[in-house]
Amino acid sequence: MTNQGMPLAMARPGELVTVIGVRAGRGLQRRLSDMGLTPGIQIRVMNSQMSGPVIIDLRGSRVAVGRGVAQKVLVKEG
Repeated sequence: MTNQGMPLAMARPGELVTVIGVRAGRGLQRRLSDMGLTPGIQIRVMNSQMSGPVIIDLRGSRVAVGRGVAQKVLVKEG
């Protein structure tokens, strides 16, 4: 993993990660922000199979994030 982080889609199931940024347009950034997926928030990856959405635990709620969106969310371990 680099200092810039890695895409959420690459995180392993069970891994606790911290969101460090979103590489997307304003619309998607706002939508994710409205969901609570903002820089600094810790999330746990519940399921991240090669096909289908990435399922995360976000503040006690399970949220499915499409694989394309998960590629744009940058995270770091911890």
